[in-house]
Amino acid sequence: MPSLKDLRVRINSVKSTRKITSAMKMVAAAKLRRAQEQAEAARPFAERMERMLGSLAGGLSSAAGAPPMLAGTGSDQVHLLIVATADRGLCGAFNSSIVREARRQIRALQGEGRKVKILCVGRKGRDQLRREFEPLIVDTISDIQRPRLSYETAARIAERVSTMFAAGEFDVAKIVYNRFRSAITQIVTVQQLIPFSPPAATGQAAGGAGGAQAVYEYEPDEEQILAGLLPRNLAVQIYRALLENNASEHGARMTAMDNATRNASDMIGRLTLVYNRSRQAAITKELIEIISGAEAL
Repeated sequence: MPSLKDLRVRINSVKSTRKITSAMKMVAAAKLRRAQEQAEAARPFAERMERMLGSLAGGLSSAAGAPPMLAGTGSDQVHLLIVATADRGLCGAFNSSIVREARRQIRALQGEGRKVKILCVGRKGRDQLRREFEPLIVDTISDIQRPRLSYETAARIAERVSTMFAAGEFDVAKIVYNRFRSAITQIVTVQQLIPFSPPAATGQAAGGAGGAQAVYEYEPDEEQILAGLLPRNLAVQIYRALLENNASEHGARMTAMDNATRNASDMIGRLTLVYNRSRQAAITKELIEIISGAEAL
């Protein structure tokens, strides 16, 4: 049975922890609103750019003149997996869910006889993956949110990936991240970046109820436009993934800190109850000893 002093120290310690988790929850909630607005604002542009590139790719007369980012290398033996996580923890299962999916992808590719390379964006992904797949990690990019997450950061990552692709270091590139749905729901998403994979056409995108599609004439031709837009699309899709990840991280941290604050309050209540009972028992024992001593006199 712990002493009254030990219980007081424990209660004060949990109260200090509750102050920290409550403050972190408020900070995450304040950052979440802006991050959510940025992620939602980036979605229409990224989706429309994918559809436009898909339309351009469908209008090519032959695959012979297609840019390498669209046609690929003709092989799929080497895969680059971009694992986008956070640099910090205390955000629930946000990082572990991404790493879990990355591990599943790596094992599946290795089971098929493919070679895998990993580019980590965020320290938490690197720290978890290097326990098992350290030889596969080619580089780690961290502190992408300092001072703030910007398109220039995504463009630098895209340039690094493009340079590796041009040097023949991989054949297929995919990114693993969390797509933001709500503060309590994030969806682990795997998106292929290279070679470009046109999105599935919806009924509205395919021409509405009638199914008629508009016919466009391009100047210059589709090959030249694709050669200029595909590297830009790579940066746009990476930027979108990072924005989704950023919003998901703040949402997961807000939820985790809210749960931690509630748990701390429950623990304080239980410890206070034990403390009051122990204190009452000690007072009762002292009274019994005093009364017994007085009667013995």
